[in-house]
Amino acid sequence: MAQVLRQAAVVPLADGQVGLVTSSSGRRWVVPKGMIDPGHSPGEAALIEAWEEAGLVGVLDPEPAGSYLYEKYGRTHHVLVYVLRVTEEAIDWPERDVRKRQWMDPAEAVERVEEPGLKEIIAAVCQVGVPAA
Repeated sequence: MAQVLRQAAVVPLADGQVGLVTSSSGRRWVVPKGMIDPGHSPGEAALIEAWEEAGLVGVLDPEPAGSYLYEKYGRTHHVLVYVLRVTEEAIDWPERDVRKRQWMDPAEAVERVEEPGLKEIIAAVCQVGVPAA
């Protein structure tokens, strides 16, 4: 059995809005997420991804809002998702040339995200419904 890859992600929140970024391919809307590197806690990894992928800094809720599994390249990924209460939004950030960042109301964020597990977490965090498939 292949090892499950561990990742951490953030749902960025500010002024009642959810921050999403485009995937590295630019084709999908996602939240900042990435691998949990050795020596980092899931929370530290989540904060690093928020900065690198979206240029966002803030206060992370201490406990994850949820987690979900997905398959990519024939491997299972387990993603711990934290809420990030954004306090700073950089004009320039490491992956700015690769990704777009956009703020939207929670219902629109739930609609734009394709990953079912992530969709449910955003809906639960923001207390909005998940549209019927």
